[in-house]
This record gives sequence, C-alpha cells and structure tokens, in this order.
Amino acid sequence: MIFKDCRRLLQVCGGDIIRKALKQKTQSSCSPWRCCHRLISGKPLDPEMRAFLEENTEVVNSGNLTPEIRLRLLTPHCRFWHDKTTLWPYGDPYWAIYWPGGQGLARYLLDNPKVVHRKSILDLGSGCGATAIAAMMSGASQVVANDIDPVAGAAMMLNCELNNVNPFPVITENLIGTKLEGWDLIVLGDMFYSEDLADSLHQWLKKHTIISGTKVLIGDPGRPHFVTHQIQRELHKVSEYCLPEATRQENYGSATTAVWHYQP
Repeated sequence: MIFKDCRRLLQVCGGDIIRKALKQKTQSSCSPWRCCHRLISGKPLDPEMRAFLEENTEVVNSGNLTPEIRLRLLTPHCRFWHDKTTLWPYGDPYWAIYWPGGQGLARYLLDNPKVVHRKSILDLGSGCGATAIAAMMSGASQVVANDIDPVAGAAMMLNCELNNVNPFPVITENLIGTKLEGWDLIVLGDMFYSEDLADSLHQWLKKHTIISGTKVLIGDPGRPHFVTHQIQRELHKVSEYCLPEATRQENYGSATTAVWHYQP
C-alpha cells in the first residue's frame, strides 16, 4: 500500500529515497526571489495534474490538529492507499500525509498569529502546505513554500483553493546549504528523519540564524534522530499538543507533537 510504504520509509528506513533526491540537487547559493524559474506560481495548474489529484485524494479537515484547514490527502477511501507503490505514476507521495510535526506547527501559528503577522515566512519541506496555509491565515505578509517534489507544489495550489487563500510560490530546489536572505521566520516540520539530514539541517540553520537573525521554529513528534541529536541543546519548547487518535494510529502510536524554537 502506497501510504503505508511512505510512512514506513520515513519511520523505519530513515527516508533513503528523499536523501538520495536531496543529494542530486545542486548546492548553489541563491535568494528565493531570484529563482523565479524554479517557482511553481502565477500559472494555472496543469489540467491533467489537477484531475489526477482531485480523483486520487480526499478532502480532509478532521482527525488532525487543524480542523480549520482543509487538505487533499491520501486516505483509506483513496484507490492508491491500497495499490502497490509501483502503480503511483509520480514520486513517492510524502506530501499526501499530514505529518504530526507539521500539524503542531500549523496549530501553533493559528493559535499565535503574532508570530507571523506581517512577516516573511519560509516553510521548508512544506509537503501538503498546511503550515504555509496557516501562516497565510494568520496574516503573514509573504509566504514561500519549499518542497523538492513538484507534485507537492501542485497539491499545495489545490489546498490553497480549498482554504480561500492566495496561492503562494513553491520552490522545488533543495535549499538546505544555500544562502538565503530576508526571512523573518523559517518553519520546518518532520525533517529530522535521518542522521545525515539532521546534521545538514543543524549546520545550515545555525549558520543562517547567526548571520541573518532569522527565527526558526521546528515541529517534531519525537523521532529518534531528533531527540538524540546535538541540536537539542539549542532548542526551547514553545508548545506541545496531544495528537488525535487518527493521527496516532497513522504514526505508530506517537501520542504528542511539539514545536521548538531553535536558539543557537
């Protein structure tokens, strides 16, 4: 089953497929506003992609921490939940799962709009786009999402439509290790799923926050590569949430998720 295969890859195998994809990306320095050719924004969604996503996802706004946000996700009612992974015509649909770290971040931004109000936000590893949408709903002046899967960018456009928010730019380049300027806040959820990626994120975030003074918020339910990493010494927990039963069942019994302020 595709959904369970994706979940197993991240929870057990450490996201090898995503790591390989990240390594294939160039590590060039760029400002997101200078990479317009890499953005999914300002153009209609391909009709075939729209039809495929609408046919093979279900609109959900329950069983998670943010009932205010409607999302197109893979659920047990979808054909590809039960089909073999090889039948899915695109890259593994990690974006179609509302991961608990992202749920916590989105909930935190909805409950604390001052954190993003009139500020520029980068949502790293955005997936379904829920955190970016929460930032838009809470009054952010600029929001850009980043996900290396272009299908995720298409799904985010549909999710923006569902929630009556203006579509935000989506960068499909790997930004980890690049030089970024001008962000008030970077948010990232569920990104510490492997040791190599955790190390890369830590080094990049530390350099970026010290040089640019950007605030960083991290959402994670307590994955092993997060709770045992040295980054823990530089984190301050700002909120913790009990996960709904449906989310617990989909994430091997994880009962809570937390939002952390990174302060190197």
